[in-house]
Amino acid sequence: MFNSKFSLSTLETTAASTTIIGAGTTINGDIKSEGDIRIDGTLTGNLFAKAKVFIGPEGVIEGNINGLHADVLGKVKGNIKIKELLQLMGKCDVQGDIFAAKLQIEPTARFNGSCHTGASVVGLNKELGNVVNK
Repeated sequence: MFNSKFSLSTLETTAASTTIIGAGTTINGDIKSEGDIRIDGTLTGNLFAKAKVFIGPEGVIEGNINGLHADVLGKVKGNIKIKELLQLMGKCDVQGDIFAAKLQIEPTARFNGSCHTGASVVGLNKELGNVVNK
């Protein structure tokens, strides 16, 4: 039923793939993702994503987030830098500064920090491109 033999090629991902950090999983360290990433567990470290970041209702990140798009339903303790649209949804709890081209916050979301949107993030787009492409 299960094949105990696998090669590195079975672990490679493509730009169109989605990485899922499941509930009950804890990762200590930074993550760099070429595709979409969903966090339902806990990440203690920074997240660099070239695509969409989704933090589920039980997801927790203690570190900075850099990405293209993001939907946050869980907890973030760190700065969030998003090139395009950042959505704070549900009962999310964000403790840190936000930098995003566009921001949408639902009435039930909690946010404590400073917010920089629109024209003030023009330089951020270039900076994020350099960080993610390293």
